[in-house]
Amino acid sequence: MALAVLSAVGGGILIGSAAVFLKVTTGHILGVSGILGNAFSRPVAGWRWAFLAGVIGAAVIVHATGAPVPESFRHLAWQRLLVAGLLIGAGTRLANGCTSGHGVCGLGNLSGRSLIAVLVFMVTAGLIVFLQHIEGWFL
Repeated sequence: MALAVLSAVGGGILIGSAAVFLKVTTGHILGVSGILGNAFSRPVAGWRWAFLAGVIGAAVIVHATGAPVPESFRHLAWQRLLVAGLLIGAGTRLANGCTSGHGVCGLGNLSGRSLIAVLVFMVTAGLIVFLQHIEGWFL
């Protein structure tokens, strides 16, 4: 329980700091799906590739150092992660942004559209968690 709380607080501080840093240094909003999508479509997007390398590099460093990972993440099948990733990608397309863009930056800018998107994200996440606990459900 303590690890989950510390991870959430630490992650929140890092994401918030990254959002502020990116806005101050480049003037862009930290929306990971937008950064990824535009990295392929805009050739002069060096900062986008640097950001994405940092996201992947941080995960590699955490894995390499043996940092503690919550038990619930240790036994996920790659097929399940693939389906989850595809569903998240489809959702970010439908919402015209991801949780970092809408939840961190959009709500910070008092965007009504982002508030609706975040409410949909959270209700959907709650529903999936509920369904996960039903015996025999397909996930």
